[in-house]
Amino acid sequence: MHELGVVFHVIDEIEDIATKNDVKHVNSVTLQIGTVTGIVPSYLTDCWNWAVSKHENMTDCRLIIEKIEAITHCENCNQNYNTIIYGKICPHCQSKDTYLLQGNEFMIKEMEVI
Repeated sequence: MHELGVVFHVIDEIEDIATKNDVKHVNSVTLQIGTVTGIVPSYLTDCWNWAVSKHENMTDCRLIIEKIEAITHCENCNQNYNTIIYGKICPHCQSKDTYLLQGNEFMIKEMEVI
């Protein structure tokens, strides 16, 4: 389960930002996560809820997850399509000359603080 390591990394980043900005408490954190990152949102949330209880300035901090859909671009026909449904082969022209445009991101979007 790599989600726990991801949570520790995010908490470290958030605490660093909070310290630099004299934040007393973090109420929520919004993450943007691509659908092909391999991260399981329910596991991430479970790890988050356990981990934030161990940090005084993040107790009861809510995790908000925004999914970024995976979109692939075909260089042969110049069309974009849903990666989850069709995979690497373009549904428009059956070309394998494709690449992922979005869906592999993992970003801290925002945090709500006191």
